[in-house]
Amino acid sequence: MDRPGFKPGGRRHALPDGFDSRASPPSFGAAPVTGLVRASGPVVIDFEQLTFPEHLHYLVDEDTWARVEDDGSVTVGITSLGVALSGDLYMCRPRPIGAMVEQRRGIAVVELAKSIVSMKSPVSGEVIAINEVLAQQPERANHDPYGDGWIARLRPLHWEAERAALVTGAAVAPAMRHRAWLMCRADAPDGAQGDASP
Repeated sequence: MDRPGFKPGGRRHALPDGFDSRASPPSFGAAPVTGLVRASGPVVIDFEQLTFPEHLHYLVDEDTWARVEDDGSVTVGITSLGVALSGDLYMCRPRPIGAMVEQRRGIAVVELAKSIVSMKSPVSGEVIAINEVLAQQPERANHDPYGDGWIARLRPLHWEAERAALVTGAAVAPAMRHRAWLMCRADAPDGAQGDASP
């Protein structure tokens, strides 16, 4: 069975057609987000265990982040929520150096336990570096998604225009919590809805 948060056909963390993504979540506080996903038990996302550095810029609905470097390049990777939703990465193959990538288009192919999906880039640009360590140690993206687990570095093409689609600062944690709640609801069996523990 596919891991929670991933859909067949390489659509990564996509919400099903007709799903109302504008629905408001319940009040969470510090409670974990839970959703009835599989017969084997619910998916539990404990936000106390996730981190979302506020200085990064996030493409929330694709579970990716961007960090502007001192030289103007942009490093990208997967968020800790993306890791929690997807499970362990067994392979990560970024686009090659010199490739041109568009915002919301594939920057890397990642393999999970039972699916292979495309990781979407938070920004457009030319790939100028890739994290070669992930070829032998893809688990670094699981254990240190904002550090050693970075995926690629780009020379951005439209940073000032595209950053408007990204979330940063104090808005990040609420946006991520809402994202998790939506994913739990979307993956719940018909007639069931994810909820938050009181």
